Amino acid sequence: MKRTLVGAAVAFSALLAGQAYAQDKFVFALVPKNMNNPFYDQARDGCKKAEADSNGAFECMYIGPGEHGGGEEQVQIVQDLVAKKVDAIGVSPSNAAAITVALEAAKEAGIPVITWDSDVLPENKGLRVAYIGTHNYEIGTNLAKILSSVKPEGGTICIQSGGAAAANHNERMKGVRDGLSGKESAESPGERLTGQNGWTEIDGCPLYTNDDFPLSVQQFQDLMGKVPDLDAFTATGGFPQFVPDANRAAVTPYKDKIASKELALVIADTLPVQIDQMKEGLSLGQVGQRPFEMGYKVMMAFKDMKDGKPAPADPTYTGLDVCTPENVDTCIAK
Repeated sequence: MKRTLVGAAVAFSALLAGQAYAQDKFVFALVPKNMNNPFYDQARDGCKKAEADSNGAFECMYIGPGEHGGGEEQVQIVQDLVAKKVDAIGVSPSNAAAITVALEAAKEAGIPVITWDSDVLPENKGLRVAYIGTHNYEIGTNLAKILSSVKPEGGTICIQSGGAAAANHNERMKGVRDGLSGKESAESPGERLTGQNGWTEIDGCPLYTNDDFPLSVQQFQDLMGKVPDLDAFTATGGFPQFVPDANRAAVTPYKDKIASKELALVIADTLPVQIDQMKEGLSLGQVGQRPFEMGYKVMMAFKDMKDGKPAPADPTYTGLDVCTPENVDTCIAK
């Protein structure tokens, strides 16, 4: 992973230093929230597959912050891409408010932007062509459906999220809260659960990981140490499961509680490493996205637009996979 990040950084530095790309092809950039995340690795693979399928029409330039953060580095990267005059930019905003300044610069420069995985704030949708990715609210409502099936009477719950300013995670949290309460909140991240349908969020939650995977595992361990009789734990991203050895060590002591449904542990995303952990009894459900499709469709949308075809529908949803121990062998769409 470190070699990959260093190589990307060197390549990007060379780009900014003025090394020219071949003039006979477009350069489309795909910017994730960070590059140390297996979820975004799949989006990168989709981007590269689209590049290969284009027969040399464009280059997929995959570049983003190396680590988690508040979004500042991502904003700088997008601004640098605008300055270099790439042909199009696909970005998953870490901070929906902060990214605005970079998208305004792109619009002024005539560079089309598509958001993917995470969108901008509603009032800033005019700064991008379209959103391609998951219906994030529905991730939350599907997490809530699994939780409710395990705990029909409700109980105490803690929600673990990404960054507090990440629009996609706030939409997912709203979906969890609305799904459990049975009432739609006015805005993201939804109304806190204080007894609706028997569900109550405990003090100190939600937990924010800022995509720091070891921290997410530590948060779970600390929480269970303080509240050993917690009824439910759900995460709006796959954070703890992305460091499988650490997560196994943290969750294994609660396997019996999970198996007996005393603890409803349900996590977003369905990468292979996560499904393996569910098969081992370390979760009761996974609600997954399709990041490969996101990377592929963003690139192909840019190609279509350069070919004079219409922009993609806004939004363009890429679908969900809902997995439980009962359907684990058939739940992932092929």
